[in-house]
Amino acid sequence: MQTFLKGRRVGYWLSEKKIKKLHFQAFAEMCRKRGIEVVQLDLTKPIEEQGPLDVIIHKLTDLILEADQNDTQSLLLVQRFQDYIEAHPETIVLDPLPAIRTLLDRCKSYELIHRIEDRMQDGRICSPPFMVLTSECGPDTLEQIEKHRLTFPFICKTRVAHGTNSHEMAIIFNEEGLKDIKPPCVIQSFINHNAVLYKVFVVGESYTVVERPSLKNFPAGPADRKTIFFNSHNVSKPESSSDLTSRDNVEGVSQLPNDDVIREMSRSLCRALGVSLFGIDVIINNQTGQHAVIDINAFPGYEGVPEFFSDLLNHITAVLQGQTSEVSAAPHNGSAAEQVASVVVNTADRGSGTPTGCCSMLGKDANPWIVEGDSGGKKASHQRLGCNSAMSPNFQQHCVATLATKASSQ
Repeated sequence: MQTFLKGRRVGYWLSEKKIKKLHFQAFAEMCRKRGIEVVQLDLTKPIEEQGPLDVIIHKLTDLILEADQNDTQSLLLVQRFQDYIEAHPETIVLDPLPAIRTLLDRCKSYELIHRIEDRMQDGRICSPPFMVLTSECGPDTLEQIEKHRLTFPFICKTRVAHGTNSHEMAIIFNEEGLKDIKPPCVIQSFINHNAVLYKVFVVGESYTVVERPSLKNFPAGPADRKTIFFNSHNVSKPESSSDLTSRDNVEGVSQLPNDDVIREMSRSLCRALGVSLFGIDVIINNQTGQHAVIDINAFPGYEGVPEFFSDLLNHITAVLQGQTSEVSAAPHNGSAAEQVASVVVNTADRGSGTPTGCCSMLGKDANPWIVEGDSGGKKASHQRLGCNSAMSPNFQQHCVATLATKASSQ
């Protein structure tokens, strides 16, 4: 047992559903064997009375969204959490609330992805163009869509990237289908990807890539067909099998993701937001072989990641060890992660002269990515990401488990 871990305290707040789904009590027991005390937080009571806390793990997404809707109880709980963090900047928070808010807004997270791709200047990555619709489609909507370089067919998604409704999506094939759009929403060009999605699950300095079913290929350009409504969660279940996920018309490029690209994108998101627990949905363009990021998720379900608890404990150990060694070096006027996240959120809020009713698309010619495996083999790979304080100079990969699952929707 590392002696610096003895007596450390980790608090967590997760919904009862999340606790059961993850079997989180097993993680708590794993921590206790390392000398770490694990405390389930009760936000209805003062957190000060439940401390001190070295680390807090949370998924407050439901509460944050409810607070944004002016739910009195949720506002109180989120404010209580925020007050504790501000009063205890030495506490490591997985993950910072400003970063979570960015990931809850598809417009902001898509803008961030395009900015990162522009900086990477990697021709292997090219995420699809997008725009936000804030009002019913009118006479100039088609012109705005073309101005943002979106093409038919395109996917229509809720702007909020969490909750049951966030999985309800539609494929719009033509101008007639614009009437089926329910704003506010985000529309994103559909990219044929041979019905395969790669879910990248990041935990601190590790990531695991899991293959899932996804939407089948559709002809490019306007088509005389009705809008298709679907639930992306159902489409992406490992056992999903339907006409929507058919692979009968697979064509062009079929390849596994590349580790270099996924590693760099994961690291860039980690640095930009200060996040440690997130997921990235990646598809590979079957015409160009480029990689496209189509969604980012805060604290996903980690299905198909057998080493999740080990990775999480290793990450907590690493950040606590880093905190111990750097305790005299860092100024404590708010955690570094939260400061970085605030900059990103503020930048996203400012915008850049976008057309009325839309968020900036920022979908210029960009770049792609990838994850290596034996030909046709499916692997879960872990990468060192160094998401807290300084970045690890090296990303050391170790293959861990065979992928047992198959992919999400666009």
